[in-house]
Amino acid sequence: MLAALRILFVYNLFGIPAAMIGLPWTLISGDISMLYRWAMWIAHAGLRAGGIRIEVTRRAQLDPAKRYIFLSNHVSNLDPPVLLPLIPGRASVFLKRSLMKLPVIGYAMRLGDYIPVDRDGRVESAKESVTQAVRVLKSGLNIMSFVEGTRSRDGRLQPFKKGPFYLAKETGAPVVPVSIWGTESMMKKGSLKIYPGTAHVTFHEPLDPTAFATREELVAAVRKSIESALPEWMWQGREQGKGTGREQGSGVSH
Repeated sequence: MLAALRILFVYNLFGIPAAMIGLPWTLISGDISMLYRWAMWIAHAGLRAGGIRIEVTRRAQLDPAKRYIFLSNHVSNLDPPVLLPLIPGRASVFLKRSLMKLPVIGYAMRLGDYIPVDRDGRVESAKESVTQAVRVLKSGLNIMSFVEGTRSRDGRLQPFKKGPFYLAKETGAPVVPVSIWGTESMMKKGSLKIYPGTAHVTFHEPLDPTAFATREELVAAVRKSIESALPEWMWQGREQGKGTGREQGSGVSH
């Protein structure tokens, strides 16, 4: 638990003053960029204090003039603070609507244009989330989504949700598959214990959604990219094509 206490200490030490200064400034200026940069720095600093190292591989240089949809697998609650600071510019995230109701943090998420998702399985809810995501992309933000929709219990790659792929096909925004592993052993699902270690992150070459005839083909290509940088045990033995026609929901982070 020592790693968790160190992370919590750093988050409180810097997070509270950042919120006290950054939130009022954001309300006055209408610009959350400064608060976002502080939050990303604090997230990274907390992980370093907890003994979590990050090894990053970038397989292509991204065009700063473009906006991307980053789609990652999800194996731990440590994934968001590991990944978000690595994404260039500002990024919005698909997340459970209930998280937007948290005091202070939820308010900051709303200011940051994070995209709430209802997990009720209704088509109307999914369409509402995609509509908001389209607006966010057009406003100049990148979008990150954990494409399995929830954390994997055992680290193995799960079927993909369909929402992010509808978004990609509708907007034509390039998709960047992201692979992350190592965090599954540092903080397991259902546990608050954190252990030091190394998170391995790979940003793959962007995929052009318009180059794929169907959404299913795009799903398969993203899955192949993500698998290519994961240890074999995380995907080996899964039925080929799983997640390419049986996706549900819209891709939620939690």
